[in-house]
Amino acid sequence: MNPQRMRLALARERLLERSRLLRGIAVEQSAALSPALRFGDSVRDGVQWVRLHPEVIAAAAVGIFLLRPRRVWRWGLRLWGGWRLLQQVQHRLGSGSRRS
Repeated sequence: MNPQRMRLALARERLLERSRLLRGIAVEQSAALSPALRFGDSVRDGVQWVRLHPEVIAAAAVGIFLLRPRRVWRWGLRLWGGWRLLQQVQHRLGSGSRRS
């Protein structure tokens, strides 16, 4: 084997070893993200379940409405008012940033 090929083979081996080392470090460091990723997976699974079972959500909403209609109306109005307030704040912040 000529010296040029020998140098290239040695450099290749060094790069492969460095790649293995960096992969191991990445695996160790990504372990810190594991809880957040698991939480994200469970949220995604919950959303998927709700999409597959909308009748359960509808039945729960109807049940709540039948049991406590006054409370449902009160919270509904509060949520609607909060949503409107949020829309106004976003609109004012958006139009204020365009003037500058």
